[in-house]
Amino acid sequence: MKRYCLPDELRAELRKLHGELYRGDGPDTVKQIMSDLNNPTKIISVGDIVTFNLLNAGLIPDISFVDDRTKRGPASDNVMHGTKHPRFKTITVNNPPGTITEELMHEVKRAMDSGNPVRIFIKGEEDLAALPAIAMAPISSVVIYGLPDEGAVLVKVTDKKKKEIQSFIDRMKCKEEE
Repeated sequence: MKRYCLPDELRAELRKLHGELYRGDGPDTVKQIMSDLNNPTKIISVGDIVTFNLLNAGLIPDISFVDDRTKRGPASDNVMHGTKHPRFKTITVNNPPGTITEELMHEVKRAMDSGNPVRIFIKGEEDLAALPAIAMAPISSVVIYGLPDEGAVLVKVTDKKKKEIQSFIDRMKCKEEE
């Protein structure tokens, strides 16, 4: 099964913002993001806190990626419960830290084609899920991911952004494949 691994030499490049940073945490930040959305094709959230805050503000993402963890520790029961929504179809995917598995790529593609909100629960780590989400999202979608202790990043999906992220994914090689 194919997988993509994040090598140390790409980590700094990954850390640079791929969208606009909204500083802060919680309802005010989410309201600010929501006011800037302009009716996107799809709304995709990556991370438990971002997903929790969007749902609390009454916005149901088309696709959300959660792992019941925040800042490398377990998320609170409130957050874990708060990322679930009756309209979500939940799919569980294994995705070890620092990787993007073929299974994750497959489920992202399926979720993009779904007409219903999908919650992808990741056993492992959801941090890199933003990459295939941006690469596969329809043009004029948005991907919102959390940046711990800073806020949330809003990525507007354009053709140029999709190509940039796909090229990044293509450079992610696992050691055993080199």
